[in-house]
Amino acid sequence: MRVTEGKLRGVKLIEPDVFGDSRGFFMESYSKEKFRLHGIDMEFVQDNHSLSAQKGVLRGLHYQLQPFAQTKLVRVVAGSILDVVVDIRRGSPTFGQWEGYELSADNKRQLLVPQGFAHGFCTLEDHTEVLYKVDAPYSAAHDRGIAWDDPALGIDWPTAQPILSAKDSRHPLLADAEIDFVY
Repeated sequence: MRVTEGKLRGVKLIEPDVFGDSRGFFMESYSKEKFRLHGIDMEFVQDNHSLSAQKGVLRGLHYQLQPFAQTKLVRVVAGSILDVVVDIRRGSPTFGQWEGYELSADNKRQLLVPQGFAHGFCTLEDHTEVLYKVDAPYSAAHDRGIAWDDPALGIDWPTAQPILSAKDSRHPLLADAEIDFVY
């Protein structure tokens, strides 16, 4: 497997070894030992699975406050997404900067999103399914978000009119968001 550090420190793009033949393919999507060899050492406690029926569904930008902050390991098993991370660690030299990655069922890439980053994605195809592991359980009391269209972030989403949940359409701007991450 290949692990590449993103421009935002701590974010890692993971490209697993894929073994294919006329029957299909095989890959290890997670190996605690192989991840540890690449400096990724955490205990995942929950797996999440989302289906977005349409192209243009935008989920995010989400994060959880301490002590329920989450590291996520994200992958796509059907369709494709633009996966976006935003550095929300106060004092970080890259605070407020974002980075985007295309993850798809075809490229089998995974993205490690560490604590201290807001995370969101926009589907690039109908019937897109995303799986992600987290190292802390969901906590409604600690659940927070940032506006997907915050002009201070300037995220280049693949659509100007995404399909949003009611919750995601009400997130505050980064400048007004409750954040407890320090670099």
